Amino acid sequence: MYKEIIDQAHERIKGYIHHTPVLTSSYIDELVGAMVYFKCENFQKMGAFKMRGATNAILQLDGVQKASGVITHSSGNMAQAVALAAKSLGVPAYIVMPENAPQVKKNAVKEYGGMITEVKSTIEAREAKTIEIIEKTKATFLHPSNDLQVIIGQGTAAKELLEDQPDLDYLLTPVGGGGLLAGTAMAGISYSDKVTVIAGEPSQADDAYRSIQKGEILKNKEVNTIADGLRTHLGDVNFPIIQKHVKRIILVEEETIISAMRLIWERMKIIVEPSSAVPFAALLIDKKSFTNKKIGIILSGGNVDVSNLPF
Repeated sequence: MYKEIIDQAHERIKGYIHHTPVLTSSYIDELVGAMVYFKCENFQKMGAFKMRGATNAILQLDGVQKASGVITHSSGNMAQAVALAAKSLGVPAYIVMPENAPQVKKNAVKEYGGMITEVKSTIEAREAKTIEIIEKTKATFLHPSNDLQVIIGQGTAAKELLEDQPDLDYLLTPVGGGGLLAGTAMAGISYSDKVTVIAGEPSQADDAYRSIQKGEILKNKEVNTIADGLRTHLGDVNFPIIQKHVKRIILVEEETIISAMRLIWERMKIIVEPSSAVPFAALLIDKKSFTNKKIGIILSGGNVDVSNLPF
């Protein structure tokens, strides 16, 4: 159904991204009673899966659009992805970031050449400033998670994982804005005849869970989660895909996210950010549902402020 467009996107972007490794841990396998394969997008260029979607979207702009530049609003990873992808392709990048975004992410965006405008930490503030900049610059807006070309690009991570581990029973990702989850769901039905896609979500930012239950897009009035990359809401492009192809969303508490993050750091010796730990946290609290199964988990990113760790 989606295989051809994901294949085309992968071919388009492969010269600009890393084919990230899949790591395992015998300790973790024993702990959860299953076989777990971690797709390490924390090793992706700029440190997160969003490099895939940003690159795919920018590569399909025409010359006039590229000359005017691109713009996104993001707490960090899409900001970095758009800045680096744009720099690689010689395109100006305007980035709207919430003032409370991790400093390490702001620094990276600047290093990649992105032109940052900081706003209050609300979706409304981000969107208003983005519109203002578009009116001045004519830049093309790249939504962090609700742009079809971005979503298709994100799906290439699951494509790689399913090609490297074709016998997976489950694919787990975090869900915030829904781009990675929708792309993963598209890839799941394209490259496997048996894989089930499930998401983990912070209970303190449970809009995706509530949206699936209600059958319409709901938003959070406030969020209070350490998983800063998951503080956004679903969109009208990705929501129907998630509704149709995602089996369930598992809510996890903050302490479980922190424990899962610490476990990955200590046992696998790799750096992941809190958002990355959310699907693993979901596995930890519902181990019985996954006993003796083969599980792929997409570690979405590793951009974390190491001077401000939660453990």
